[in-house]
Amino acid sequence: MRYLPLTDADRREMLGAIGASSIDDLFVDVPEAARLSGPIPGLPLYASEIAVERQLSAMARRNLSAGEGPFFLGCGAYRHHVPASVDHLIQRGEFLTAYTPYQPEIAQGTLQALFEFQTQVARLYGCEVANASMYDGSTACWEAIVMARRITRRGKALISAGLHPHYVSVARTMARFTGDQLDTALPALIDGRPGDDLDRLIAAIDDETSCVVVQNPNILGHVADLSELAERCHAKGALLIAVVTEPVSLGAIRSPGEMGADIVVGEGQALGVGLQFGGPYVGLFATREKFVRQMPGRLAGETVDADGKRGFVLTLSTREQHIRREKATSNICTNSGLCALAFSIHMTLLGEKGLRDLAVLNHARAVAAADRLARVPGIELINGPFFNEFTLRLAKEARPVVRALAEDGILGGVSLGRLYPGVEALANGLVVAVTETTHEDDVDELADALEEALR
Repeated sequence: MRYLPLTDADRREMLGAIGASSIDDLFVDVPEAARLSGPIPGLPLYASEIAVERQLSAMARRNLSAGEGPFFLGCGAYRHHVPASVDHLIQRGEFLTAYTPYQPEIAQGTLQALFEFQTQVARLYGCEVANASMYDGSTACWEAIVMARRITRRGKALISAGLHPHYVSVARTMARFTGDQLDTALPALIDGRPGDDLDRLIAAIDDETSCVVVQNPNILGHVADLSELAERCHAKGALLIAVVTEPVSLGAIRSPGEMGADIVVGEGQALGVGLQFGGPYVGLFATREKFVRQMPGRLAGETVDADGKRGFVLTLSTREQHIRREKATSNICTNSGLCALAFSIHMTLLGEKGLRDLAVLNHARAVAAADRLARVPGIELINGPFFNEFTLRLAKEARPVVRALAEDGILGGVSLGRLYPGVEALANGLVVAVTETTHEDDVDELADALEEALR
């Protein structure tokens, strides 16, 4: 069915009903300086459907997709192989057209999938309970911070320098409305421990601290043991929030829950979801059972019906929380259902052994790539322990080097100058991610291109 726009008579009738004389009257609150005075330069007033399609297709061809050349981008979004069966299953009609299960009694399949997803996330993160997903990792991180405030009744959050800057940005934006105090810092290219500021965090914990937020592996790829930090947090009555942007890493390193984290959040994109041009993604959120009533989002639970048959329900549902305003645990009252399902299907296909094998493969390829790149003149590997992502210190500013690589068809990593613009101490840093999709030839091509760019 084609969309038919309103007629002039329809518009006049609608404007009359609300007391407006023209469509321009609807925009009186927009400052005059912010309004367009005429057509957008270079954009025609109208074009045929086929002309628009041709123009947009030509623009799209200027992009270099992840599968078209050597790919080493990471920093929170990773290119992993997603089995074809994942897309096949999520496109089944009963999954693809489903929305949030407002009527659990007729959404048993959806609720069961969410229940299994929650179980997988809880086990992956080493926690006792997980919710049915959040929008993405950054919003999950912020929800964890305000959850810690509700639990501790304190308003100061210590944020690690190794936390993804986009997550920090989201937290700063939201804290403007809640009054939370955020203690942040910039990462440093420390040899062996880039971005690791656990000592600073431990020293800064006081009686006003609600939580400490730390990413592991951090934005520069460093892997740390959070056990001592967790102990210091608990000694001061604060909570430890751990952020994981690469869930595959948990097939090789201890889960944050095992290290003592109270709330574990992160991004689930790496499993099942794919890069998808930047979204939609899926936020993961897990915690201790004793904090379950303060957990945001939705929670699918298992029960039995009147006949003793297994069934699923929404437990501690937040469907109506938007009505409660400031009394609500959270105003997020839905979840990323389809992306959560893709995550769960991929996890099911892998199984525990498969996830561990995938993690070992990722780490082995990353180690080999790091060794190869470190032999290039003008490049220094500064990481100690890492998983599948590491930071290189270049002999010159990394940002123009990355642009030169892209012009040669190589997506050669993320320059810290882009993540932290204007921070001179980080300008020479280059973060490189390697996964099971990275071939040895890709690494050789990157090494040769870097050697040429650094001459």
